[in-house]
Amino acid sequence: MKVLLVGSGGREHALAWKLTRDDESLELIAAPGNPGIAALGRCVKADPADAAALLQLALAEKPDLTVVGPEAALAAGIVDRFRQASLPIFGPTRAAAEIETSKAFAKDLMIAAGVPTAHAVRHTDPTAARRSVRELGAPVVIKASGLAAGKGVVVCGSIEEADQAIDSMLLESIHGAAGSEILVEEFMQGEEISLLALTDGTAVVPLLAAQDHKRLLEGDAGPNTGGMGAYAPVSIADAALIDRVVGEVFTPTLSALRDRRSPFTGLLYAGLMITEDGPRVVEFNCRFGDPETQALLPLLRSSLLEPMNAVARGDGLPPALELQWRNAFAVTTVVAAAGYPETPRKGDLIEIGDLPDETLLFHAGTTVTPSGQLATAGGRVGAITAVADTFAEACRRSAEGAERVRFAGRHFRTDIGWRELHRHARAARD
Repeated sequence: MKVLLVGSGGREHALAWKLTRDDESLELIAAPGNPGIAALGRCVKADPADAAALLQLALAEKPDLTVVGPEAALAAGIVDRFRQASLPIFGPTRAAAEIETSKAFAKDLMIAAGVPTAHAVRHTDPTAARRSVRELGAPVVIKASGLAAGKGVVVCGSIEEADQAIDSMLLESIHGAAGSEILVEEFMQGEEISLLALTDGTAVVPLLAAQDHKRLLEGDAGPNTGGMGAYAPVSIADAALIDRVVGEVFTPTLSALRDRRSPFTGLLYAGLMITEDGPRVVEFNCRFGDPETQALLPLLRSSLLEPMNAVARGDGLPPALELQWRNAFAVTTVVAAAGYPETPRKGDLIEIGDLPDETLLFHAGTTVTPSGQLATAGGRVGAITAVADTFAEACRRSAEGAERVRFAGRHFRTDIGWRELHRHARAARD
């Protein structure tokens, strides 16, 4: 079987790792891939956001399946083009992907479908936005409506911080067109989790719950990033909670998209706040999460390739499909470049020491220099995932593995999974 994988980050390396384990004879082509993916398949220079060029690549290579990693490719309409050419592809159409590419669209959809979420008001005028801030009070959340690489959400503890966030997006255009419309949103109190689910537009097969760590610094301080680490599973997300999320979030959302003649097929990601009143949606993503994918896939015993291929071909998910998981814990620590997230530095040479047992390095922002040395090429350089029988051991191995990925100015958090560690410690005492 030949698979074309679109993307170049840690998420795509994790997908490549899993797919080549599901089928050891798999022929993998990555566009553009990265040095880690190059060890598993053939990398081809390509712009993931250039849907027309990727279609020409697929017409030449004739893959049996195309898997799309980044949201930019989905926003560019790659699925629409491939389907028009009768090429099997896993992912939503441009219209269905709007559930991530426009937070305003997603909010309107959720309200119409009765999906629990925070109250929010859309704005393009800074004066009106400031007025909404004062009506809601602080803390308050300011969100760029469009795609901002995970950096378009600012949790503001004061009115002054909110005013600054509004000005940076609407007046200073810090996020470009993505921030030309913003949401002033109610702050939700609780603990955040990520729940990803495979879907053929109707059926929903959830993965394990994961928890991302968006803030740059220890203790969840500092600016939001694309994600500094993740872990799975999450003990507060038991089977009853996951069933509730499927019934109250995924099912009505997919129904609303079908009603709008934009059925969603692929991987739907729900970022959830677990409040005293139950789960409420923070945001949707239209693709695998990063870095949640790096934590989830090493735990997945079932084939990922088979259900993805079935969805891509229009056959639908197999009836009563339940994914099988390892009885273990996974912790992922992201190692970031100097200056991340605002001004990440590139070109620092990377040295990788021996990693602990059952520890994987998923490449993200890496490149190979003309002299053959590995170097940084992006903000999030790599993701180190450790799997262990205990959560504490997975945390220890992941942090130790991150320590062994060395380059000038590197930064990583040593407290990934800190909430879960506290829960496990309390359970042990009880």
